[in-house]
Amino acid sequence: MKNYFILYCIIFSSLIMTAYAFQENDNEKKIVYVLEVMDNIDPRMNRKVRLALEDAQSKEADYFLVHMDTYGGAVNDADDIRTLLLESKIPTLVFIDKDAASAGALISIACDSIYMAPGASIGAATVVMGAGGDAAPDKYQSYMRSMMRSTAEANGRNPKIAEAMVDESLEVEGISKAGSVITFSVSEAIENGFCEAQVNSIEEVIEKQQISHYEIIEYKLGTTETIISFFLNPAVSGFLILIIFAGIYFEIQTPGVGFPLAASIIAVTLYFIPYYLTGLAENWEIVVFILGIILLALELFVIPGFGIAGILGIIGILTGLTLGMIPNDVFDFTFVPSGELFMAVVTVILSAVVAVGMIFLLAPKVNQWKAFSHIALADTQDKKAGYTSSWYGEDLLGKEGLTHTRLMPSGKIIIDDEIYDAHSRGDFIDKGEKIKVISTEGTSLTVKKQ
Repeated sequence: MKNYFILYCIIFSSLIMTAYAFQENDNEKKIVYVLEVMDNIDPRMNRKVRLALEDAQSKEADYFLVHMDTYGGAVNDADDIRTLLLESKIPTLVFIDKDAASAGALISIACDSIYMAPGASIGAATVVMGAGGDAAPDKYQSYMRSMMRSTAEANGRNPKIAEAMVDESLEVEGISKAGSVITFSVSEAIENGFCEAQVNSIEEVIEKQQISHYEIIEYKLGTTETIISFFLNPAVSGFLILIIFAGIYFEIQTPGVGFPLAASIIAVTLYFIPYYLTGLAENWEIVVFILGIILLALELFVIPGFGIAGILGIIGILTGLTLGMIPNDVFDFTFVPSGELFMAVVTVILSAVVAVGMIFLLAPKVNQWKAFSHIALADTQDKKAGYTSSWYGEDLLGKEGLTHTRLMPSGKIIIDDEIYDAHSRGDFIDKGEKIKVISTEGTSLTVKKQ
């Protein structure tokens, strides 16, 4: 009898603990992670979706909800995003808040459940050129058709309808005729299995999923992503380009490695890293920029005159800076929005022009700035005050000779078989040119071309 009593106690305790566990699970809130996709589908959006999914997984979200309103964008980035959604271990939902066109339609079909707001539409997934809106070549259309078809199949939707959203030549009996691509309204999408229901808000989507006890977490940019977004601003990029050009110029004008070069290197780093992290700047584009710098340096410091190497160097620098800002495929701009391409070209060229203008305007006045006096000797140390700055005798004044190296504007000269440090007054003088000493003050002779 005693043994039976102990057994009953054990069973009763187990039942109480089980009931408590069920109650605790019932009280646990479901996490609905919400990401807004309200802009073009491009490398930046690609990165945003990937980071959001990683954050949702780290927070052990129960649902991943995409709040969408987009006219589409780059096909390759849409492919990356739909792959992320198809492979997600978290159930994926999409709330189309007006438009899911082109790449947006592909991403929507990749989600487990689709909900649409009143007046919303999904479809029109024909691939178009970045400039003008003309249809892209058939190889791109074929690629898009394949993705739409396989994505629809993966989520149990009609693959023929998904394919007909791309190809106007396809006809789906009772739904569309040849000559126009499919674009569904809410009711049409529901009727053909491309929408679960019409809803007015995210809360209604959650209600349709029969989730009563939940918590919404919205994706927000972290500190790093906020900084990256700041440096992706065209105005900031333009300012960095200005520093790059100005730094290179002032470093050439002053011998040795100093502040201008450091400023230029920092500006290059801050310029390319944000574009590289978002997938806009490719490795080869950075290499083109670096090669441009090398060619320009060779032209200025090694090769006499200014010719092909210098021109190619400038082209390489401008090309690297421009292409690093846009989602091109090498020199294929098919999917680059015309506005983005125009903005990139204008930003780089205008910044370069402004930099050159500021160099010629401000360079003569630099020594007059109080701030500059902290990092450079701007004051005149006159002989009357007891200063002496000449390393050479007065007998060299007026002497004639030849440049031993190119003066840019500093270099070496040869007078009476003796080699001296020398500099011009800003002019570049090629090797072997006749020169004349016009000043012996300082640690190098000042010369002019004969």
